[in-house]
Amino acid sequence: MQQATMYSFDGSKQGVVDLNATYFGRAVNVGLIHRLLLIQRANGRVNVAHTKTRGDVIGSTRKLYKQKKTGNARVGDARSSIRRGGGVAFGPRNTQNFSLMMNKKERRAALLSLLSSKAQGGNVFVLDSLPADTLKTKDIAQFLSKSEQKSVVFAVTANDQSFFQAGRNIPTAKVISVNYLNPHDLLKFQNLIFTRESLESLPTIFKV
Repeated sequence: MQQATMYSFDGSKQGVVDLNATYFGRAVNVGLIHRLLLIQRANGRVNVAHTKTRGDVIGSTRKLYKQKKTGNARVGDARSSIRRGGGVAFGPRNTQNFSLMMNKKERRAALLSLLSSKAQGGNVFVLDSLPADTLKTKDIAQFLSKSEQKSVVFAVTANDQSFFQAGRNIPTAKVISVNYLNPHDLLKFQNLIFTRESLESLPTIFKV
């Protein structure tokens, strides 16, 4: 069974916690994780670039000069893509759909495989409890310094709003809701830290 080191918020170690094998003890499927990452990046893509084709450009469609006996190359209207001010050939269009599909069971299996990979690498930790007072950025920075954590994603519950606000200005850490565990953040940051409440909520959120 995989285990995770538990920290108090002052940075001291409080022992270890057994991790549920359903979520942290699976075989790692790298191909499935890669597919989930590609889908997240593709579905988050926003089409901004948009060029005009010759059908979108304003201008006359008359032939500029006759086909033969002018000594010039054959040419059509001024909106042709080979002329200055004409339409763009094969340019980007914001009507293109880049979204990809993956069924629910595959997404769930890929995410749990990634959590298992983190656990097997010793990169999963648990935060015993949070201070009763409102958290500040310096509090989280001090915890990271004392616990020697350099690249961290915190998975917290929706009730920990002060944690979200306090962690926004720390470049080496990111705070996300445990409901939004995703491959991009889990692969970008080295370590994953749950609060005790968010770890206990996994069976409720990810029903397997």
